[in-house]
Amino acid sequence: MENNILLKAENIVKRFPIHGGILSKEIAAVKAVQNISFTLKKGETLGLVGESGCGKSTLGRCLIKLIEPSSGRIIFNNQDITDLQGEELKVLRRKMQIIFQDPYASLNPRMTIGSILEEPLIIHNLYKTEQERKERVNELVNLVGLRPEHLSRYPHEFSGGQRQRVGIARALAVNPELIICDEPVSALDVSIQAQVINLLMDLQKKLGLTYVFIAHDLKVVEHVSTHVAVMYLGQIVEYAKAEELYRNPKHPYTKALLSAIPVPDPKPREQRIILTGDVPSPINPPSGCYFNPRCPIATEECTKTAPQLKEVSPGHTASCLKL
Repeated sequence: MENNILLKAENIVKRFPIHGGILSKEIAAVKAVQNISFTLKKGETLGLVGESGCGKSTLGRCLIKLIEPSSGRIIFNNQDITDLQGEELKVLRRKMQIIFQDPYASLNPRMTIGSILEEPLIIHNLYKTEQERKERVNELVNLVGLRPEHLSRYPHEFSGGQRQRVGIARALAVNPELIICDEPVSALDVSIQAQVINLLMDLQKKLGLTYVFIAHDLKVVEHVSTHVAVMYLGQIVEYAKAEELYRNPKHPYTKALLSAIPVPDPKPREQRIILTGDVPSPINPPSGCYFNPRCPIATEECTKTAPQLKEVSPGHTASCLKL
């Protein structure tokens, strides 16, 4: 149903120009995100996975207009938000929030936790009295498993996991519908990661949230996502329901990523796929299929023809000439 779709991306492109010379002309561009399209229904989680530098975080920031896409359209709640500016964009900010990767760098070290959580309420003028704001802040810390006595402390007095809980509480303060989770657990100890992921999933059920979950840990993404998009060099190379993608990967890059997941069972397992070479530069990507220099099944055709995303089974798309 169209009414059930919260977020729709249509051919999102993001280029970062590189300037040089005496006149500082554009001499090249980093092609960070290239022609990405998808839809995300209310209450679902889209997992974005891929190696560092593949454009996951850039895409996440484009979706909530922290950075402006170079071209393409973003539809949120059946409203085209691509060109929104000023007060209209501020109103939209209430509906979409982000949880950053580094919970220390994203919190103001000079503000107490109470002030950090109260700030978005003041900016958006959500509560008329200070008492109402204080009650909301107390509600938020309880929601994420912190205590009211923490409100008078500063970020440096907390562990990484506690700081990330503060980041989650801040994102929830304005009652958003969509949250971009930008590698929210990659800076945390493994033992703390599970607690934060379980918290995010509990909050999703309780508050009816929709997530875009960015990560390079495929095991985490499998646990939290309803759909998964695999990115390589700014492009989506495979997209499917999480269960289908992990059970039946089609693209050689997806197969390589899944083969690298550590398995506790010491019994013989499928052969690990080792990718040779480095990720090509997004300034000067290879011709044809971007993955061809590292692909174990690439042929000469792959160096000349760029593959398009095509449906390989219902709801499962991949971009490979060999499919």
